[in-house]
Amino acid sequence: MIQELDFSILDAIQGLRCGFLDMLCPWLTMLGSGGAIWIALTLCLLVRKQSRTVGIMLAVGLLTGLIVGNGILKNLFARSRPCWLRPEIQLLIENPKDFSFPSGHTLASFISAFILIFTKSRLRYAALITASVIAFTRLYLYVHFPSDVLGGIVLAFIISATVYVVFRKRNWLTFDDDTESEQPNKIK
Repeated sequence: MIQELDFSILDAIQGLRCGFLDMLCPWLTMLGSGGAIWIALTLCLLVRKQSRTVGIMLAVGLLTGLIVGNGILKNLFARSRPCWLRPEIQLLIENPKDFSFPSGHTLASFISAFILIFTKSRLRYAALITASVIAFTRLYLYVHFPSDVLGGIVLAFIISATVYVVFRKRNWLTFDDDTESEQPNKIK
């Protein structure tokens, strides 16, 4: 039943196919490949002393997502991708080799967005929009089911909330130039 609903949503999204999106979506999804944009952001935040704590939180969150989502859950669920089940759909990107659930692109994107939201980073709105766009591209490109994307978002929330709570309870949080809040304690 879930797969039927997934396919009906994917088929509706395929109705949006046009030359512009066919060109744009592969490029946008590439931003999330291997968490590239989020790793780059993490490195930038780690370099600046004022944003280092948020950078560490992102690194912990992304690493946790990689281990739990891509390392454990994908192999545990071993869910076929929609493009494997419907090979007649023309792919605009290379056919992925790993399993479908949860969406790793979505997981990394929303871990980053949620941590930036929790820490009230000035980048939070841009990160949330970017994460949402990357998640949509996974559906448009027919490489994930909507439930894979939803699962990635839910898991991202759990991981990022856990990271935030741990850092808060340990008094490791600091918000300087990059955020709108202030806390006196810092990771040294």
